[in-house]
Amino acid sequence: MSSRIASCCCGQLSIEVSGAPLGVGVCHCLACQRRTGSVFAALAAFAAPYKVSGLATEYVREGDQGARFRFRFCPVCGSTVFHTEDGYEQLSVAVAVGAFADPDFPPPQDSVYDCRRHPWVELPAGVTVYDRDPA
Repeated sequence: MSSRIASCCCGQLSIEVSGAPLGVGVCHCLACQRRTGSVFAALAAFAAPYKVSGLATEYVREGDQGARFRFRFCPVCGSTVFHTEDGYEQLSVAVAVGAFADPDFPPPQDSVYDCRRHPWVELPAGVTVYDRDPA
């Protein structure tokens, strides 16, 4: 089974995941825009197990549906690398697509919070669009 490694900008924090992504998506919610400093977040979910190396600082945020998400970022360079949902961390992890630094990474399949998408952001053909969180 193939593995991928995603890391922060300085390389201090990394995560190794195996296999194909369970899904790839983008989120345009205002919280993700603020968290990433970009106009959307690009995330890829992977099944456990996964291996984290280095030290991470956590930021916990509650989603619209009440779920609690733990975002891990590097305390040295500040790059967000991955996050888990409380109660599901033994099942899967969501990794920031940019942390793989791989231009050939698979494109998103889903786009959530389209109601917050900047009008100049164009999505690839075939992406399933949700006005808000479909969960």
